[in-house]
Amino acid sequence: MRESFGSRFGFIMAAAGAAVGLGNIWGFPTQAASNGGGAFLIAYLVLVMLLAFPMLVMEVAIGRHGQANPVDSVRALGQGSGQKRVAGLIGYAGMMVPSLVLTFYAIVAGWLLAFLLATVTRMLGWQAATDWLQAFGLWRNILGTLVFYLLTILVVQAGVRAGIERWSARLMPALLVLFLLLFGYILTQDGAGEGLRHYLVPDFSKIMEPSLLISAMGQAFFSLTIGGCSMLMYGSYLSKKESIPATAFQVTLLDTGVALLAGLVILPAMFVAMRNGVTIFADDGSLLSSDTLVFVVLPALFETMGPVGVLMSLIFFVLMGIAALTSSISMLEVPVSYSIERFGVSRPAMSWLLGVGLALFSVVICLNFGALFGFVIRLATQYTQPLVALGFCLLGGWMWGRARLFQELVLGTPTLSGSLFWRIWPWYIRFVCPLLVLLVIWHSL
Repeated sequence: MRESFGSRFGFIMAAAGAAVGLGNIWGFPTQAASNGGGAFLIAYLVLVMLLAFPMLVMEVAIGRHGQANPVDSVRALGQGSGQKRVAGLIGYAGMMVPSLVLTFYAIVAGWLLAFLLATVTRMLGWQAATDWLQAFGLWRNILGTLVFYLLTILVVQAGVRAGIERWSARLMPALLVLFLLLFGYILTQDGAGEGLRHYLVPDFSKIMEPSLLISAMGQAFFSLTIGGCSMLMYGSYLSKKESIPATAFQVTLLDTGVALLAGLVILPAMFVAMRNGVTIFADDGSLLSSDTLVFVVLPALFETMGPVGVLMSLIFFVLMGIAALTSSISMLEVPVSYSIERFGVSRPAMSWLLGVGLALFSVVICLNFGALFGFVIRLATQYTQPLVALGFCLLGGWMWGRARLFQELVLGTPTLSGSLFWRIWPWYIRFVCPLLVLLVIWHSL
């Protein structure tokens, strides 16, 4: 019998965990800092509702309708052999996205684990170990990557309820509590108020700038892993009794809330760091070290705080590790779910087999970092994921058909037929969402 989530809360925590990752905690604040703070925030919130939420409803609906792995779920939308073949190709392309993302994501998560362990070794007075863990080195990168894969495999091999749902229901609330602790502390520091003003007070002269709007659209798109198959797969584990629009809206709110909370922590922390002599912005106002903010700017800030900075560093990197792990388990679950359903192999065996295989690929990336790391990121996020999202729009909006789509959505939402949502959403998915996704693709290219 195929597993399913035990409750709506379990699904929301797992789905939000899949969406809440380094893109929220790292990417969103740096995007906001680079694009006018409050102006970017307003554009992001609007575009989350215009692009991310409608697409999330679509992916969850496709998954629940198919009640299978991503490939078989999208094939179920087709009504003939030709349509099923085309849908299957899109499904296989979608399967590539989380696997490719995990191969570089695990490397970055390994860096986080290294910095987390470095905080512990600093507390113990082991300076040589601390220096080794904080230095960018081949063996440190490989060790951190393999440890992170081990954690991911252990959760996935335990199953949907005992592994993914159980740990997501614990890790996501822990993440929110740690965020609130950090936010409360950062607010007591000199410079935090200036950071809050930069984040929350919009410069309306920038809000319609094309570069800001495109950046906000891309962040909204990737924030909920649209086109990444994770939401489609988790939807396949969702009960038919649950309302898809309501559940997807709750996931969107939680994911967006974490992103906003991350901004409330990171941007004030940046301005606190400036008060402590850490250079954040260049002379032209651009953000320095945006790609390495987590590993350069924030550790420098924590070092200026004395003994309490060690504790803040420990909390921060535990928080980042939680966010990375809740995302990685959804990435590994996609190929695992496909393999156990297609080949009849046990979940633990496939979790270890695929996890080790992807880990070896990540090691190859580490060994050829300059040539492969950036290439794999571009291949997964700039090319494959947006194209798969466009494919899901076309499959769900056109191939599935409005009548069959309605039959799926009305399950758990009997009042949907008379709602404004149902009058607008199917046509919005057919015409508007593909255009917005094409803009994301154009920006990525």
